[in-house]
Amino acid sequence: MKDFFEGIEDLFELLLAPLDELRALELDSWFLANGLNWVFMVIGFLAFLYWMKQLKTFNDNNEENRESTSHSFLG
Repeated sequence: MKDFFEGIEDLFELLLAPLDELRALELDSWFLANGLNWVFMVIGFLAFLYWMKQLKTFNDNNEENRESTSHSFLG
């Protein structure tokens, strides 16, 4: 069983090696070391803009039922 768990350890050391390189890069450039975070922030911002555009489209088409009885919990 020891060999099995050491194999798992070796696998994850190999798979997470790029993240170790990013951690080492922080001493040289903070912005480059956080590049992955910047990518995720840009993706999240673009998804937010797309979501707002879709909400505006549905709002402009008056597709939402805005009556107080449209949901049972409203009255």
